[in-house]
Amino acid sequence: MLELDRSPGIRSVSVGSVQLIGGKQVRRPGLPGLGGRERLHRGRSKMKLLFLATLALLALSYLDQVDSSAYDKIVSHSRIRARNQGPNVCALQQVMGTKKKYFSTCRNWYKGSICGKKAVVLYECCPGYMKLEGMLGCPAVAPIDTVYKTLDLVKADITKQYSDISRIKEEIDGSGTYTMFVPSDDAWNQLDGTARKALESNVNNELYNMLHYHMVNKRLLTKDLKNDMSLESIYNNLGLYINHYSNGIVTVNCARIINANQVAKNGVVHVIDRVISAVGNTIKEVINNHEELGSLSAAFNVESSLLEKLGEPGHYTLFAPTDDAFDKVDRDVIERILGDKNVVQALLKYHLLSSVQCSEAIMAGSVYETMEGSTIEIGCDGDSLTVNGIKMVLKKDIVTRNGVIHLIDQVLMPDSAKQVTELIGGSQSTFSDMVSELGLSAAMRPETQYTLLAPLNGAFNEEVMSMDQRLLKIILENHILKLKVTLSELYNGQLLETLGGKFLRVFVYRTAVCIENACMVRGSKEGSNGAIHLLTSLIKLPTTTVYEMLEADGRFTVFLSLMEMAGLTDLLRQEGGYTVFAPTNDAFDGLTKEDMTLLTSDVNALRTILLYHFSNGVFINGGLEGGVTNLLKTIQGNNLQVMSVNNSIQVNSVDVPGNDLMASNGVVHVVKTLLYPGDLPVGREDLLLLLKKLIKYIKIKFVSGFTYKEIPLTFIKRTITTHIVESVPEIKVSDPTITKYTRIIETQPIITEVIVEGNATATDITKIIKTSPGITQITKVIESKPVVKVIEEDPKVTKVTRVIESHSASSDGEIEEFTKLLGEGGPGITTVTKVIKSEPHIIEGPDFSNPDQIDAESERIAKLIKKGGSQKRAAVKKSPGMKRKVRLVRHPSKRRQ
Repeated sequence: MLELDRSPGIRSVSVGSVQLIGGKQVRRPGLPGLGGRERLHRGRSKMKLLFLATLALLALSYLDQVDSSAYDKIVSHSRIRARNQGPNVCALQQVMGTKKKYFSTCRNWYKGSICGKKAVVLYECCPGYMKLEGMLGCPAVAPIDTVYKTLDLVKADITKQYSDISRIKEEIDGSGTYTMFVPSDDAWNQLDGTARKALESNVNNELYNMLHYHMVNKRLLTKDLKNDMSLESIYNNLGLYINHYSNGIVTVNCARIINANQVAKNGVVHVIDRVISAVGNTIKEVINNHEELGSLSAAFNVESSLLEKLGEPGHYTLFAPTDDAFDKVDRDVIERILGDKNVVQALLKYHLLSSVQCSEAIMAGSVYETMEGSTIEIGCDGDSLTVNGIKMVLKKDIVTRNGVIHLIDQVLMPDSAKQVTELIGGSQSTFSDMVSELGLSAAMRPETQYTLLAPLNGAFNEEVMSMDQRLLKIILENHILKLKVTLSELYNGQLLETLGGKFLRVFVYRTAVCIENACMVRGSKEGSNGAIHLLTSLIKLPTTTVYEMLEADGRFTVFLSLMEMAGLTDLLRQEGGYTVFAPTNDAFDGLTKEDMTLLTSDVNALRTILLYHFSNGVFINGGLEGGVTNLLKTIQGNNLQVMSVNNSIQVNSVDVPGNDLMASNGVVHVVKTLLYPGDLPVGREDLLLLLKKLIKYIKIKFVSGFTYKEIPLTFIKRTITTHIVESVPEIKVSDPTITKYTRIIETQPIITEVIVEGNATATDITKIIKTSPGITQITKVIESKPVVKVIEEDPKVTKVTRVIESHSASSDGEIEEFTKLLGEGGPGITTVTKVIKSEPHIIEGPDFSNPDQIDAESERIAKLIKKGGSQKRAAVKKSPGMKRKVRLVRHPSKRRQ
């Protein structure tokens, strides 16, 4: 038979001779002997019943948890702690030197303190139970009587006395249903003497109404008292404001319930630790009318929308600085804050919580989010309330209809209301000092938006501090960004422009954010005009590509040679972001010429091996998650296994003696052995022997006939740039104006003429190479402004041109011009022209100041060239050491009209 015992505090389930008490099995006295088969049958039946009983127990426990509150759970924990003291005993903590007792949370229980004060353990009967003489614990259930008679049970003698003289007794000792929040005797004694005398002198009115304000026409246990609930009291239906906190504290108008759930025939009694008074004002009304909050009211009037919100229903906590608190703040700071509506709003919201935090609910320091978005810590030190660890609360628990106010003697200044320079902490003091000494503070004006990348003091070692001041200034300029960039706005691949005009790369990892080689630590802050991020080291801007770095280093000549043989050198040069585990020459010790020939004989094998050392993305040591294996997918396709331990790196269990060598297109980590994918076999015995000679850290597998797949070089960037040049470099020479004609024609090379007159002061060299027909082009340069006509004939040719270099210069009597046009993308004409002049040589031509003459002159020149020209040919005389070149020239002649 299944028996369920639902006694308070102890739950037991009995099944046959087995009894479950508190989840433990206790065997009853044995049953008479039975046969083996019958015993087996009974045993199976018992197991089934035991299983069903366990399910029932779990279901009942679940129902209890659903129906319980935070207060009830704390009381249950107190029962468990006092289980050795007998049934229905609860363990409480009492603050030494006070009468304050608490059903403690685990945190307070194990620390042995409440609000920083030592607490002693007391054992008392749990609510609703009583002791019996000569018996262990509290085995008796308290007698149930009326609310009035229950006042004796909870030792509320003064409340009972006031009930007698105020005619409340007739109500609470009769029929009906009430919840009465009963002030303890200590609570009455703490009441202001004048106020208490006023109550006692007018018992039929003031005292009667006061007691009615402590009563509700409902029966409400603690599980019914929900957080942020409001109840209508019997006195004029004025509100009672309930808060039920996660630590088990329940308050009514911020008075703590210290003895709850004393059930009566006509209701329930909860004992509270203070006398409560009627609430009529909102937070807005208190701000506007309180004599000590004039400055706060002025600040709220700047941001009136927030003040209006505090006049509406809600649940808020305001830490209100008094006028004296505002007087402590520098006037310039106050004026700056009040001059910016956004900063005023941030300041005021930093003093507000979107929840009601009564002082009696605070048992230890806890962090709360403000309406501004950042957090503050609210704690306690004995009877004092603290904010961010500082005793600053002058008056606690001014209860309003929409929250509670605590008066404080300091203005809380959020980061968002501060200048960025005010956010610099002690751990970045060296950076702050150096910025000031090097004259960089001028760039950080209050009205300027900027971001500081502040290295910790440890980054400024002896080497840095002994550096040339001009160089150090350049370095620190790159730690100041031109714009405000918060932590949440940073993304991988982002470029940040610095005060020095440089661009910094951002790398975002799973557990870190790094800027170039320097990674951030906790402590980023956002101010009113910018932000500050803390770095582990100074930022070092790379100036070379990976290729240039490896080439200059000298330790990677074999690796670079293999990259060239594999056609992969461009990968080291091109833009992008790569992580390279670069093997030094030591990795190839003992490699003979024959070995090198074998290694490079199969380009697919060589590329497979080399590309296993590359990963897309820049992975520096500070970005790797410590203590775990970071898998980096290589360009070859397999993963590298990288671990970061104690500021050092291992890849595939191989030590990395040098890491974080930053380049403009990636980062290099140095290894002294060749890396190879552990799960990739080798199909040739000769190559296997060679790789075993170079690679010792793994055992390479052999699979006969295995061949390496071709890896498409899609990651190598091929770019063709087309430029349209609308003007040519202007060459200024004294009058007369230089006019230049150039004609390129698809016919056979025509008359070649070189003229050298007198002492040669100008040498013009022209080389015309005919490739394919199809383009006739006439170029005219008039007063340094070109006019181009292109006549297309069959077959039609599409020409893509890349301008590699164009340069011109002019000085006293000396002009040098070099232009190179390289045709790409199909058949065309390549022209190379070089003009070197030591003294001006003027070729006179027609005056094109009249635009109408341009087309006529162009047509005349075209006809002249098609006929082969009519100019006289002069003898060719070679200058010493000069090869003969050919150029089509036109003799100077008189200007035609």
